[in-house]
Amino acid sequence: MKILVTGGAGFIGSHVVDAYIAYGHSVTVIDNLSTGYREFLNPKARFYQTDITDRSAVREIFAREQFDLVNHHAAQVDVRVSVADPLADARTNIMGLLTLLEACREFSVRKFIFISSGGVIYGEPEELPVPEDAPKQPISPYGVAKLASEFYLLSAKQTWGLEYIALRYANVYGPRQTPKSEATVISTFSRALARNESVTIFGDGQQTRDFVFVSDVVAANLLATERLEEINRAPVRSIDDLAFNVGTGRETSVNELLQRFSYTLGKQCDARYAPPRLGELRRNALDISKARRLLGFIPKISLEEGLRVTMEWIRSTQM
Repeated sequence: MKILVTGGAGFIGSHVVDAYIAYGHSVTVIDNLSTGYREFLNPKARFYQTDITDRSAVREIFAREQFDLVNHHAAQVDVRVSVADPLADARTNIMGLLTLLEACREFSVRKFIFISSGGVIYGEPEELPVPEDAPKQPISPYGVAKLASEFYLLSAKQTWGLEYIALRYANVYGPRQTPKSEATVISTFSRALARNESVTIFGDGQQTRDFVFVSDVVAANLLATERLEEINRAPVRSIDDLAFNVGTGRETSVNELLQRFSYTLGKQCDARYAPPRLGELRRNALDISKARRLLGFIPKISLEEGLRVTMEWIRSTQM
């Protein structure tokens, strides 16, 4: 297939590009390099440095390349930025999506994989691990934009026949995650500990997340690509029918995470505590039973193994 990966020079997107190319697909990347890196680009991918909100540029690329599928990873992913500047967040995360959907409709691209967020669209969940059909209560503008995007996709399916899957990621970590791309707790801790510095924990450290390694997330993308047509044959009643949580189903507190780092590094890791940050959740873990059943998704990398590989990459790079 001819596949467009937006954000294909970024942390997760570049890994997805590598996997698509390894499977024999022809891949084009659109990335404005605001958070991505040329160093992460696969040399076998065709690259356009442009913004997904640039309608004329996007239209020209679609006309030239004639894609079969769009895998949409490009996004503004910082919750704090979305709280401080909701308009900027919506410009990228909503207008960017609509620009791509407009091009898909014009150039008859009927397959779309959208990267949503299981970490924010559910808000503070009523049950854990949280299933796809749980109430949607996003706290941050970033979460609101991701949820709105899923409704736009459902509308596109119902009005002009788009086939899509939304992958609701948990907290993804691993090599190529940089402060520029996505400053999550694992990447932040990794860099501080690699420099033998103490880490900062915001709040009491009892807040939990579902940490999933990037190679497992890549596997979910490949499965979604393979089974997209089959999944879309079933009747669709809501956005949840075409959405899949991608995580591990396990909660890990920030305090426990620091203990795991101590075990991985074989030394005591120190922390200082600071006030909690606005817009961040208290607890989260995703129910992945639907992805396991319908996509065949099974996460394989333990947190210990993932932290070890991540630390090795951090130590080997200047990023």
